[in-house]
Amino acid sequence: MTEKNWLQKLTKSDNDKWIGGVCGGLGEHSPIPSWAWRVLFVLFFFGPGLFLYILLWIFVPSKSTTQEQ
Repeated sequence: MTEKNWLQKLTKSDNDKWIGGVCGGLGEHSPIPSWAWRVLFVLFFFGPGLFLYILLWIFVPSKSTTQEQ
């Protein structure tokens, strides 16, 4: 299997970002738009949403980092 799915190609967005670019990156690499990802994170912000967002912010690479490799 040589083709990567959208999660394997996931990077933070350089153009569509408000805080860390996580929702913009999810919007670029998935069929769900970035505004919908933002709404989902805000709805779940006071629970696992904040923890998940911080983990994604830390571990998802930015586009500029992946282009250098």
